[in-house]
Amino acid sequence: MLHVRDESTSKSRAYKELRRSIIMGHRKPGERLSLAEITSAYNTSITPVRDALHMLNQEGLVTIKPRSGYFVSNITLRELQELFEVREILELAAVERTAGRITDDCIAALSQVHAGYTGDDDESYDRYTDENRRFHYLIAEASGNQELAEMLGRLHDRLARFMVLRGAGRTQVHTHEHIVEALKAHDVAVARQAMLAEITETRDLILDRVIRTEGAGWLLGA
Repeated sequence: MLHVRDESTSKSRAYKELRRSIIMGHRKPGERLSLAEITSAYNTSITPVRDALHMLNQEGLVTIKPRSGYFVSNITLRELQELFEVREILELAAVERTAGRITDDCIAALSQVHAGYTGDDDESYDRYTDENRRFHYLIAEASGNQELAEMLGRLHDRLARFMVLRGAGRTQVHTHEHIVEALKAHDVAVARQAMLAEITETRDLILDRVIRTEGAGWLLGA
């Protein structure tokens, strides 16, 4: 039993630290992930590391190539643009459905998602990214369509490393407050506009950053 708990703890640690290193850009797109290097760095066995990598594969952050190994997932500019298009479709559908039916309990939960700005370090941005995912997941969940919430959650997982590029640590809470106020008023049109404004600003900032300063690391021409 102790061995099982140890492996579970090791898997959790490997997952969190590998995920953070990918999201923060310390491990670059296309980079090979060495099982030997990771197990040595985390002082653990190969099983929890492999399990962690498979979890990251399910989130779209790691690619598994048969007979080749594990790699940080790459993406083309077109694929990134398409992900943002899908995000807009799902987010607007979610907020429109939710605005007319959201409960006081859900409003309270949305208001408590953020722990506030604590700096621009990796740990803080890891938290900001998780809070952003949770915020949008809760809105979709409040629509009454659990499949929509799960789809949006998986999409945010795939976009997590790009969300860091927007540098919204200071502004994210205020942006989300506008959405919460519109939802509290059950104003579908205003909630939709507030959500669209966030999506559009985020998309434009990230695409500009990727093209100008991160382009060498991405398959932008593919």
